[in-house]
Amino acid sequence: MSATEEVLRRHGPEKATVLDVARVLGVSHGSVYRHFSSKAALREAVIQRWLDRGREELAAAVQDSGLTPPERLNGLLTTMFAMKWAKAREDPELFATFRVLAAEHSAVPSAHIAFLLAQISAIVVDGIASGDFAAGDPEAIALAIFHATGRFHDPAHAAEWRSPQVVAESAAVVALILDGVRAR
Repeated sequence: MSATEEVLRRHGPEKATVLDVARVLGVSHGSVYRHFSSKAALREAVIQRWLDRGREELAAAVQDSGLTPPERLNGLLTTMFAMKWAKAREDPELFATFRVLAAEHSAVPSAHIAFLLAQISAIVVDGIASGDFAAGDPEAIALAIFHATGRFHDPAHAAEWRSPQVVAESAAVVALILDGVRAR
């Protein structure tokens, strides 16, 4: 998978081939196909590994018991945005591969979204239980928060993340969300 990352970074998702990966490894392309059934399966495995690198940091924001649920939600969303922006800026070819998989409705981006929703939902459950957040369906609230913040994490908006105002704009949206979900 490291060789595939290298090839994707060199050629991008559109031009990278299984043959390119085999050349880097010094094997036949048939050897690569023995481990991955298709170019798509290989790309999915690489992007899954790439996304998994940030899961611990996101999970830590959810489980920080020293913070209140509103502070944890703020931390999770802020971390989620910063990580996505960094991936787009620092690893544009793999980010482009992620975008291709998302456009193809691959299971990898769908699983990533499910993970993010579960993280948001866990904080919402705790916030409702503590009385910090208004009562409601945690999964519906998490989905609404996810969609309301889409501009700051959906790959379709990546060009907008270069704006010098994006940090302030995301903070304003998160503050509005936190005010909207708080118990009255």
